[in-house]
Amino acid sequence: MDNAAAALTFRAATDTDVDALVALIESAYRGDASRAGWTTEADILDGQRTDPEGVLQVIKSPDSRLLTIERDGRIVACCQLEHRGAHAYFGMFAVSPALQGAGLGKVVIAEAERQAREDWGATEMHMTVISVRDDLIAWYERRGYRRTGEMSPFPYGEERFGVPLRDDLQFELLVKPLA
Repeated sequence: MDNAAAALTFRAATDTDVDALVALIESAYRGDASRAGWTTEADILDGQRTDPEGVLQVIKSPDSRLLTIERDGRIVACCQLEHRGAHAYFGMFAVSPALQGAGLGKVVIAEAERQAREDWGATEMHMTVISVRDDLIAWYERRGYRRTGEMSPFPYGEERFGVPLRDDLQFELLVKPLA
């Protein structure tokens, strides 16, 4: 086991984790605190990334789990896994900005892929990424994901997903075989 995986606990989130998970997700993507890591969206989106209702919905959904990663009793990362038939959806991925760049994200995504394959028999992992996030897409490509060119619209006007700072945002589907 490498340093990034040392002393990590992986578990499904519970209702009592909601506030800590919202704080983690917000810190990884929004506002000045997010600039400590490289996953920030602060230059393209303002406002919130998620809210307690959205996180609780993922926790409660029967086809979904919010994988929570702890180190020393503190939540340091999370990701959503959703069972969608032959494939699984990967989303709501966040690593504490102070811990980004040390390999933790690679460990989390590998565990998410393992669980989707072993628990649900998923043969592919799907995710959507804001298409202008070149560094992030390149990171996923290095992990075996491929761009599909399949786009879906950004929810402009729905502030619970953020306040766009530019008018060219859309989501691109990335796919990885899990065989």
